[in-house]
Amino acid sequence: MTISEIFNQFNQLKVLIVGDVMLDSYTWGKVERISPEAPVPVVNVLNREVRLGGAGNVVMNVQSLGAEAIICSVVGNDTYGNDLIKLLQECGLSTEGIIQSETRITTVKERIIAGSQQIVRIDTETDALINETENQSLSQKIKELAKEANVIIFEDYDKGVLSKELITDIIDFANNHNIPTVVDPKKRNFLHYQQATLFKPNLKELREGLDICFDVKKSEELENAVSQLKTTLQLKGAFITLSERGVYIDFKDEKRHFPAHFRKIADVSGAGDTVISIAACCVALGLSPELVAGLSNLGGGLVCESLGVVPIDKALLEKEAILHLEK
Repeated sequence: MTISEIFNQFNQLKVLIVGDVMLDSYTWGKVERISPEAPVPVVNVLNREVRLGGAGNVVMNVQSLGAEAIICSVVGNDTYGNDLIKLLQECGLSTEGIIQSETRITTVKERIIAGSQQIVRIDTETDALINETENQSLSQKIKELAKEANVIIFEDYDKGVLSKELITDIIDFANNHNIPTVVDPKKRNFLHYQQATLFKPNLKELREGLDICFDVKKSEELENAVSQLKTTLQLKGAFITLSERGVYIDFKDEKRHFPAHFRKIADVSGAGDTVISIAACCVALGLSPELVAGLSNLGGGLVCESLGVVPIDKALLEKEAILHLEK
């Protein structure tokens, strides 16, 4: 299958994203003076923008790849929650999988940026687990929407939407229905993703999740750590992002390291979301580990060239893939 054929097949996919969806708020401005009230810069606002964040950025990346993206999550029944649903609708995305809770607030990350420098970030959030009623409702909704899905992504930000019970329930359901599961974990639930198809921690998450130390510069130590991860969680595959060192994959009897492509880095925010989105679409198509890792590695590097959290440019990714990966 050629690269162009792969990118065309992305358009046929239905991808279910389960996890912590939030709003990313950006305020851009310029600083010309220090406040007389305190020794802090005064930002003169030039522009404001609100985007989908967290699992929402994965939704945007999946949509940018041409696939149908459906988010399943719990948000607050508040103004921000209403804004989030409205934003999904404006982006042409389904809101069928969103549950609004009377007991939670919607997560919002506000970034104040002067020029190209982020001055401060203000987080409005809770990390408490959703209650039992919400958990059952979410599980039921996921199973209804997953019946036609080609892959399920777990996008975990440790904000309380994903619990051990929900994770186990959905992975069991997916395995019983031959739906691959691709996981972007965080620390709290790290060891709960038993029997997932492809597990994608970064280097820090791998070390903390298994509580191990190893020298990433030594290929044997990295390989052993990933083997331990696969054994511990009974995974079909593991895919580790290594920042400036690229990525490492152990999947379908193939173990391989892919070095990072040289980029002019503007902002690494959201790169992991892009990587998991591309990897999941590749897994859904049954592509080789080489293509799963190669395409994801390219995409993660490309979005780092943009300031702020932005979805992948499909046309640019295809062009780069043809250049670097086409045989």
